[in-house]
Amino acid sequence: GASKPVAIGDHVFQSDTIVTTAHSSVGITFADNSMMALGSGSTLSLDEFRFDTTTQNGVFTSFLRTGTLAVKSGQIVHQTPEAMRIRTPASLLGVRGTEFVVRAGEGSK
Repeated sequence: GASKPVAIGDHVFQSDTIVTTAHSSVGITFADNSMMALGSGSTLSLDEFRFDTTTQNGVFTSFLRTGTLAVKSGQIVHQTPEAMRIRTPASLLGVRGTEFVVRAGEGSK
């Protein structure tokens, strides 16, 4: 329930919400080597992340409430293509081993 600034090397966890301010951004690398970059003025909730390093099975769901998100999927989608999902207020994206950028919130078109 508390907010705190993050530093390089800090960990994020399932149920965390990452918020960037007007002149900030953040890059996150997950245990399966998925990478996400949030642009300024973004809010992303990490709804569910489970990854088994032995089987490479897992689930990755998140919700981009506002802002811009760039994603490069990792090992989760190589093993189970439908395992990664990104929700926005207007859509649900199923990620199948690719790179993409999505924008959500006011003024996004």
